[in-house]
Amino acid sequence: MTLIEEWILQIVEKGESEAFTKIIEAFQKPIFMYCYRLLGNRQEAEDATQDIFFKAYQKLEQYKPTCSFSSWLYKIAYNHCLDLTRKRKIYQRIKRLFTFNPVTESIEQTFDKQLFSESLTYALSKLSLQERNLLILRIFEEKTFEEIGLIFGKSTAAVKKQYERTKNKVKKRINESEAKEHEECTTLP
Repeated sequence: MTLIEEWILQIVEKGESEAFTKIIEAFQKPIFMYCYRLLGNRQEAEDATQDIFFKAYQKLEQYKPTCSFSSWLYKIAYNHCLDLTRKRKIYQRIKRLFTFNPVTESIEQTFDKQLFSESLTYALSKLSLQERNLLILRIFEEKTFEEIGLIFGKSTAAVKKQYERTKNKVKKRINESEAKEHEECTTLP
């Protein structure tokens, strides 16, 4: 934790809640981007970011300087997004039971298709939320394995091992997808 973060937390703990706005200003954009990458929806990510800072403020007294404030905040964000994803899956299952209309692509899905190759999009779609989270934290958020371990509640060695397995899984899925695309292209009339 930086000295500024530590100072602000001390002020907030003394009841000067306006100081928490400095923490929000410092972390709002990275937390939003993290949520957006996990949830894939801008509006959900904006709502989640607000909820995360509200939860962080409510749980501020639970923060212990044994880990960085950033890691603690990302852990809250991860758990919040995990809950949202679970709720979304339940809602989608219920919706599928009562509707016969095909689901159209969202703007985010269209953007992702343009941003990533089809084989990479396919590979990422086959990952669990925790596997995607691991890649997002390591690649996009540039977190160390130690920080990710704190967020996941796992040892650094376990995180490194999971990261290697996830990378290999993505590579395998990309190769499968590309082989399938190649096979389809060669069998066309």
